[in-house]
Amino acid sequence: MSTDRSRRGERAGRLVRLRRDRTLLLMTVPAVALLLVFNYVPLFGIVTAFQYYDPLIGVRYSDWAGLEQFRRLLDDPVFWQALKNTLYLSFVQLILFFPVPIALALLLNTVVSERIRNLFQSVVYLPHFFSWVLTITVFQQMLGGAGMLNQFLRDHSIGTWDIMTDPDTFALLVTSQAVWKEAGWGIIVFLAALSAINSEMYEAAAADGAGRWRRMWHITLPGLRGVIVLMLVLRLGNALSVGFEQFLIQRAAVGHDAADVLDTFAFYYGIATNDYSYGAAAGLFKSVISLLLIWGANKLAHAFGEDGLYRR
Repeated sequence: MSTDRSRRGERAGRLVRLRRDRTLLLMTVPAVALLLVFNYVPLFGIVTAFQYYDPLIGVRYSDWAGLEQFRRLLDDPVFWQALKNTLYLSFVQLILFFPVPIALALLLNTVVSERIRNLFQSVVYLPHFFSWVLTITVFQQMLGGAGMLNQFLRDHSIGTWDIMTDPDTFALLVTSQAVWKEAGWGIIVFLAALSAINSEMYEAAAADGAGRWRRMWHITLPGLRGVIVLMLVLRLGNALSVGFEQFLIQRAAVGHDAADVLDTFAFYYGIATNDYSYGAAAGLFKSVISLLLIWGANKLAHAFGEDGLYRR
C-alpha cells in the first residue's frame, strides 16, 4: 500500500516537473532533432563496411561481405603505413602542441594590463578563423622554396632548404601549422578554469611571502589539473583524428608515404576509387580504436583520482 502511494507520488512529481519545464524542453527539440539527423541516423551507414556496397542498388540489395573488408585492411601495407603515420603525428602533436595552450593561458594570466591582455588574446585567436588553405599559404611564403627563409639563405650564399616538400620534417611542419592556427583558440577553456580559482588564495599566499612561481605551482596548476586531465582524455580519444584538409593539401608535395593518415586513406582508397565499403571499414576501424582509447584514458584519469569525462 505504501509502495503504491510512493509510486503515485513520484509520477505526480514527474508531471509537475514536466509542466514546469515544458518551455525549456520544447526549446531543446530542434537541437535534439539535428543531433539525431546528423549524428545518429548516419550511423546506419556502418553496415556498408560489411558489404560489397554498390550505390546504384543501395544498401538493401548490396551483397554481404562479412569481415572481408577488414581482412583487406589488415593485408594492405598502405593502410599500415597510414596508421603508423597517424600514431606518429598524434604523438608529436601531443608532446609539442598540447602544452602550448596551457603555457599561453598561464602567460595571459600573469599580464596585469587588461589592454595588453585583450590585444594578445585577439592576436592569438585570429589564426583560428583562417582556412587551412590560407594557413599553408602563409607557411609556404615563409618556408617554401621561394619563401623568406630560402631568400635569406640565398642572400648569404648558404644552401637552400625547402621545408614544405621535405618528408623528413613533415611531422614538425604540420605540428607547427596546428600550433599557429589552433593554440590561441585552445586557451579559452584554460582561461575559464583560471577565472574559477579563488583570488583570495593568491592574496593569502602573497601575504605569506609566496612568490609568483610558488603561487603558480601550488595554486594555479592544481586549479587547472582537472581541466588538463579532461582535455588530455579528449585528446587521446581523438588520437587517430590528426586532420584531413591539412594533409590533403600537402600530400602531393611530400608524397603519400609521409602524408597519408587514416582519414586521407579512407578518402583516397575508399571514396575516390568508389570502393565505399573499404573506406567505411577503415573509418569503422578508426572509430572503434578511438572509443577504446578514450575509455582507457578515462579509466586512467579515475585511477589518478580525477573525474575524466564523468564522475564515478
